[in-house]
Amino acid sequence: MSMTDPIADLLTRIRNAYRIKRAHVDIPASNIKRRILDTLKREGYIAGYDVIEDPVQATLRVNFRYGEDGIPVFRKIDRVSKPGRRVYAGSDELKPVLRGLGITVVSTSAGVLSDREARKKGVGGEVLCKVW
Repeated sequence: MSMTDPIADLLTRIRNAYRIKRAHVDIPASNIKRRILDTLKREGYIAGYDVIEDPVQATLRVNFRYGEDGIPVFRKIDRVSKPGRRVYAGSDELKPVLRGLGITVVSTSAGVLSDREARKKGVGGEVLCKVW
């Protein structure tokens, strides 16, 4: 089976596992997924991830963070740019999500960054997803 949108698959697996309050979820590894997870970790949305090596396909085990009383750290994680319709934004077009309570994950020439980091570096790029 070929995967047409591995980023949407990553976000869906995270969303589904989060809904049923799992401690972690396993996802087939790729470099772009690692970069997105690095950004989510830097911004405090996940506890981190481990790489489980395998000769065929490595796996990323994403470890979740929950607030007090088991409340999820984020409510929504949505794909913005899709294979059929890419969405790009300059650094000046990256507005804060929910007045800074959420983030936009952007693939830039300086790597995969949050909207905050991209604005600080003055770079734009492909808008991958929004998290809040």
